[in-house]
Amino acid sequence: MTSIIELDAFLFGIISAVALPLGAILAFNWTPKPKVLASMMAIGAGALLAALTIDLVAVSVGRGHFYPLAVGMITGGIFYVLLNKIVNSRGGFLRKKATTLTHIMTKQNSRQKLLFKQLSKVSFFNSLRPSQVQQIVPYMHRFHYRQGKIMVHEGDPGDLFFVIESGEAIVMDDRNNSVTGLLKTNDTYGIVELMTGITHNYNVIVKDDMHVWIINKESLDRVISFNPALAGEIRDLVNNKIHLLELSGELPEKKAQEWYSEALEHFEGRKNLPTQSDVDEEVAEHGNPSLAIWMGIMLDGIPESIVIGSSLLLHPTMSLSLLAGLFLSNFPEALSSSVGMKKQKMSNIKILLMWSSIMFITGIGAFAGNVFFENVSHGTFALVDGMAAGAMLTMIAETMLPEAYHIGGSVTGLATLGGFLATLLFKVIGN
Repeated sequence: MTSIIELDAFLFGIISAVALPLGAILAFNWTPKPKVLASMMAIGAGALLAALTIDLVAVSVGRGHFYPLAVGMITGGIFYVLLNKIVNSRGGFLRKKATTLTHIMTKQNSRQKLLFKQLSKVSFFNSLRPSQVQQIVPYMHRFHYRQGKIMVHEGDPGDLFFVIESGEAIVMDDRNNSVTGLLKTNDTYGIVELMTGITHNYNVIVKDDMHVWIINKESLDRVISFNPALAGEIRDLVNNKIHLLELSGELPEKKAQEWYSEALEHFEGRKNLPTQSDVDEEVAEHGNPSLAIWMGIMLDGIPESIVIGSSLLLHPTMSLSLLAGLFLSNFPEALSSSVGMKKQKMSNIKILLMWSSIMFITGIGAFAGNVFFENVSHGTFALVDGMAAGAMLTMIAETMLPEAYHIGGSVTGLATLGGFLATLLFKVIGN
């Protein structure tokens, strides 16, 4: 393009990433149907896979540098996973629908396992089989109580059972103006009242913000009505073991652990998709996640900028297939992510600025890669290209293809194949 190779690297970096703001602009005026968006995402993933194979992996293997390439790919993949976890923990998972769902489902699974751990120490639940408790757990709902709120009033009907996930609460006896107990993480409250129908004798006041799991009498009765065998066992528990519940809500650790281990076997495979309220709670929890989203997007783009800059040191001109693969992958990624950002009430100006800044950073990264790797050996090139390829391959597997399949299902496979072949076509044209 120009006689200055460093400037060429910068310009090629800009060209490969100009698809990012273009995809965002299209998202401002058009919301594609799910299968169309999924097809575009899959085409981008296939195109990037082909570019990695042809212009990075095949070149290094052909030069006899498989081992530094393999070391680089493993390092790049691990590095991407670690950085991605850090960014996602700060709200970066909101950049894509697939990463959002994965993050929330992982969090929900951890909460449910913790819930089983808590239930394993409650005599009532421990006396049931884990497979039976599985029928009850879907009716348990998670609530947030703020400091100072009264969770239970004296005289309230005994129709709720609480499992404390986090936080603390004080159990008060207003008649004597005294504290009778303290509820903290993993504690339970209300099982006796739920099973006997007696009213609550104390006020429960939230000391520190609490998250609790609650099941009400109506939900428990609904489960029982559809399961006569479960109803019989619960009736026996109420008649024969209620005195144990009154004496203690806990069991020997060994018995609780055995019940918990069996419960986990039933838990696997029973994972519900997050609701919109779950997504809204995560957005609210992270406040303004714009910076984390921007960092996540930049994390996806850094490897390609390094590849662009370093590749110009090995070839007299930019590989058309690599450039096409990067462009074809960037466009649907920006389109898909921008649609999601709009749903989270981010302004068009902010979205466009985020993608435009990534475009310029890609150009600067390509320039820096060209300068930094100017005098390194071919083995070092293979190592660096391997790191970039490993990071991009991991990114495709963790974000692009899951996103496409979640949105479009069966169209993903053929669309990915189409993107792969499109990049091969550009390779043929370039030669």
